[in-house]
Amino acid sequence: MERKKIYLLLTDTGTMFTRMIKLYTKKPYNHASIVFDDDFKEVYSFGRKRPRNPFIGGFVNEDVRQGLFKNARCAIYSFDATDAQIQKMRNFIKNIEMEKHLYRYNLLGLITFIINKPYQRKRAYFCSEFVAKALNEGEIIHFNKPISLVSPHDLQSIENIQLEFEGQLEHLLAKDMVKNAYPIIY
Repeated sequence: MERKKIYLLLTDTGTMFTRMIKLYTKKPYNHASIVFDDDFKEVYSFGRKRPRNPFIGGFVNEDVRQGLFKNARCAIYSFDATDAQIQKMRNFIKNIEMEKHLYRYNLLGLITFIINKPYQRKRAYFCSEFVAKALNEGEIIHFNKPISLVSPHDLQSIENIQLEFEGQLEHLLAKDMVKNAYPIIY
């Protein structure tokens, strides 16, 4: 059975909002996205809809070549998935994308995360909660805790994922990304 590579992109954009999150987590990365292609054009998460305003957020297809990502530090992990697993994750994301105007960033869930109380809002996610749910929908992993308590650090700790790159995202992008340059393993 053929398997394809899927990526988890963890970033630290250095904004005031992310610095506040880091004060609590004490972890290097505070934003998570799921990526379906080697060119990093199919990058999905829940985050800012407007780069300058962290409080207006929701489902986003992120452009990692501009905005807040230009100066981001990142870690890129990969895992192999079957076509069926990928289709399940894509269906989950497509359903959200078709009704993205109904979805919100789960700021309240982020607050309950801080006090370690699970809280799943309907049609609302924060970034790592969304990625964890996509992985769960794709039957990649079933977390031993509520999805609403999954952090970017928890995603880094998944068994059988491979660290592909760690450093400044712009340095990787300057090499015309994964497929067109050379493998991102350094």
